Amino acid sequence: MTIRSWEASIHHDGSPRYVQFGGRVGDTARLRLRIAADAPVGGVFVRTCPDGEQHFTPMRDLGVQGVCRWWEGELPIRMLRTNYRFLLRADDGVYWYSAGGVTRYYPTDANDFVLLANYHAPTWVRDAVFYQIFPDRFADGDPGNNVRDGEYLYQGRPVVARRWHELPQRATGSIEFYGGDLQGIAQRLDYLTDLGVSALYLNPIFRAPSNHKYDVEDYTHIDPHLGGEAGLLTLRQALDERTMRLVLDIVPNHCGVTHPWFVAAQADRHAPTAEFFTFRRHPDEYECWLGVKTLPKLNYRSVRLREVMYAGPDAIMRRWLRPPYRIDGWRIDVANMLGRLGPDNLGHKIGRGIRRAVKAEQPNAYLLGEHFFDGTPHLQGEELDATMNYQGFTFPVWRWLAGFEFNPQRPEADPRPIATETMAAQWTVFRAAIPWQIATQQFNLLGSHDTPRLRTIVGDDLARVRVAMTLLFTYPGVPCIYYGDEIGLAGGGDPDCRRTMPWDEAEWDHDLRAFVRRLAHLRRSAPALRWGGFQQLYAQGETIAFQREAPEERLIVVARRSDDGLRALPVRHAGLADGVTLRELFTSAETVARNGMLDISSLPATGAQVWRAL
Repeated sequence: MTIRSWEASIHHDGSPRYVQFGGRVGDTARLRLRIAADAPVGGVFVRTCPDGEQHFTPMRDLGVQGVCRWWEGELPIRMLRTNYRFLLRADDGVYWYSAGGVTRYYPTDANDFVLLANYHAPTWVRDAVFYQIFPDRFADGDPGNNVRDGEYLYQGRPVVARRWHELPQRATGSIEFYGGDLQGIAQRLDYLTDLGVSALYLNPIFRAPSNHKYDVEDYTHIDPHLGGEAGLLTLRQALDERTMRLVLDIVPNHCGVTHPWFVAAQADRHAPTAEFFTFRRHPDEYECWLGVKTLPKLNYRSVRLREVMYAGPDAIMRRWLRPPYRIDGWRIDVANMLGRLGPDNLGHKIGRGIRRAVKAEQPNAYLLGEHFFDGTPHLQGEELDATMNYQGFTFPVWRWLAGFEFNPQRPEADPRPIATETMAAQWTVFRAAIPWQIATQQFNLLGSHDTPRLRTIVGDDLARVRVAMTLLFTYPGVPCIYYGDEIGLAGGGDPDCRRTMPWDEAEWDHDLRAFVRRLAHLRRSAPALRWGGFQQLYAQGETIAFQREAPEERLIVVARRSDDGLRALPVRHAGLADGVTLRELFTSAETVARNGMLDISSLPATGAQVWRAL
């Protein structure tokens, strides 16, 4: 066996097949490592750093099982965060193995495996399939609460009431309304449960003058045009009947210029809420989100603001977690900017404070942050449960399938598709930078209200849509469907990505919906996808493959963007012995592993397969 092949067989992750841990300080974790049966390794050690001093714990050789050799060791957990990696003593010297992969050099701690003790994960998230809804565009359940044409002015312009089938217009993007509301969502829940959805994420629903509601006017009331508090209560009750969860969008970084806090602060520099904002020159020069004057930035140097927003007993982020609404979590808008302004870098302090408050109110709440860049510093167990995983999943998939750049006009943008190895490397680096306990609850998506739609990104290539959907539902983390993507809804950048949901089934791609439905139900039923580990098996040419492995189940996922001639996939380094029968879940085709290879000659030129070992 070559050095390269036995290195590829080294595997460990935080899933139950490799880690058994009760979760508390004082418990002992049992760690397992898998390598090829004939790997030239004579000893394996777990390297930790208790109380800052390096320590090596020898592992036991459990012997050969099939094509694998297993090593096992116990690790007493005495700290809230335990970093560890493995040292392998081979015939030709020492190898290090961490979440970032194999190296011959002594690595930094940055990509160590991590165990979090006394960490409370939202238990329901592991099994969830999310569905994102832009409330004004999903379903109109009560036409009586619709915005009327010219009903009020927004930024000096009269608001516009649109008919459901009309396309959003860039010229009137924030001031046009279609009538979607919370009652409409409640009325369509049977559609969503049939699809396999178990949790909703809604864009903001608090009172605000725009259709997107990120310019909050009142955090304590639901916008009456979306159904008010009665509409939210109706939705909550309908969700309870179906055991579905609800995550709301909150905007703690900024509010709207019509919010009473800002109105008072602008009128009087000595007003009690003036400290909530940063005026460079009162009253008209103030800090705002990305220079948008209608969105004044909140100043978290104010202890009183922290009390009102999250820390106090009746804080905004606490009250909606309580009965009767009992929401199941928050999506924090622009979490990357929260508490940060020039020399004031309070982001981690505010993040820790929000977590303490939210978890004290509802330990099982899901705390999700928007982050278009590197959110991993906020994903270490003290702040967010997850980020919208744009860099760790979404953007690499876009660039692999379509060469799509989110900001193609920027001089650094590269419209060429990335290599398969590049996508796999970006997945790995973002996954390795956070504890496995958090990686499994990362919020994976293929598009949102802020991006063009998937179908448009891939140029209406429905085969590539299916490839992307397969990756979404089989990659570690929590999948989220953006409303309408399951029926082939198209759309460019904002506001075109916010088209209304077509309820005329003649406009649907029924085959695509059936495919997404099958994936959603698979994701919710398959142990390997719910709590299984992840091993990258292949990333070359036009094909990527990985294994999801649980004690109860082994799945191998293969995805290809175009035909590269690959007809057999190497799988022995996955621990798959010759003679094992596998069944492909979409076609029910069967094959047998031979000579360390899996026959994938039936894989379409552009397509994906999911193989289950029988």
